[in-house]
Amino acid sequence: MEVKRNYQKELDRVIEDINKKKTKPKLFLHSCCAPCSSYVLEYLSDYFEITLFYYNPNIFPEEEYFKRVQEQVNLIRCMSFKNPVYFTLGKYEPEVFLSMAKGLEDIKEGGERCFKCYELRMREAALCAKAKNFDYFATTLSISPLKNAAKINEIGEAIWKEIGIPHLPSDFKKKNGYKRSIELSKEFGLYRQDYCGCVYPQLAK
Repeated sequence: MEVKRNYQKELDRVIEDINKKKTKPKLFLHSCCAPCSSYVLEYLSDYFEITLFYYNPNIFPEEEYFKRVQEQVNLIRCMSFKNPVYFTLGKYEPEVFLSMAKGLEDIKEGGERCFKCYELRMREAALCAKAKNFDYFATTLSISPLKNAAKINEIGEAIWKEIGIPHLPSDFKKKNGYKRSIELSKEFGLYRQDYCGCVYPQLAK
């Protein structure tokens, strides 16, 4: 019988090792949106120097994409961090997402299309992290109760093996992370979107 992994405990062990070494590793962190990143930044900026990477070609329409970008930029400007947090904006290339989703348009949300979307965004983050000599890459996606943390970590580990940049394990909804993200969203007046951004769940309504 396969033992269910606790990714929060695995992250705790990584952080414990960092603290012992008294280092400040560089983390390239993919963000799906400002509300989800709020708690993750608050939490991880104590231990890492973070570059937040906004790359979400799944978001539709274009106006929604840039609205979410601006919320992300505003959040970083407003929050205080123990260690530096930088921002880098990826390309908006919805054609890449649509090509990836071809043949999966009718799959229910939370299924294979979503998993491939996770991989698309995480892979781009890993490639950038590798090119810029970061110590780790990660994503904020696991904070959502609607996202499959085990699948996210499985994808991250597969990319690590392929590309050679360590994936930081996570299940950010643990330790009341999702609840804290809601509190921070209220505190900073963040726009909390009512859909992931992908066009297909909207078409299914």
